[in-house]
Amino acid sequence: MATTARLEARIPLELHVLIKHAAGLQGISMTDFIITATHDAAKRAIEETAVLQLAMEDQLKFAETLLEDRDPPTALLRAMGRRKEFGKK
Repeated sequence: MATTARLEARIPLELHVLIKHAAGLQGISMTDFIITATHDAAKRAIEETAVLQLAMEDQLKFAETLLEDRDPPTALLRAMGRRKEFGKK
């Protein structure tokens, strides 16, 4: 079973020159530069999507909780009562 896969891409000459220059500045091969940059970009895209998904799920859950028709918790009612008593003094 292969532990690597081949990836080929046709890119503009200007991009090739840019990548080669950047890789040279970092003292690594173009392949290593591309692998690192692609890996970082893929992780960032996945993380950003996950954060957005969670944010949407949290918003939906929050809205559903607000719209639920249920009695407030006993502790909240007691706290509200104490607040009213405190305000009278």
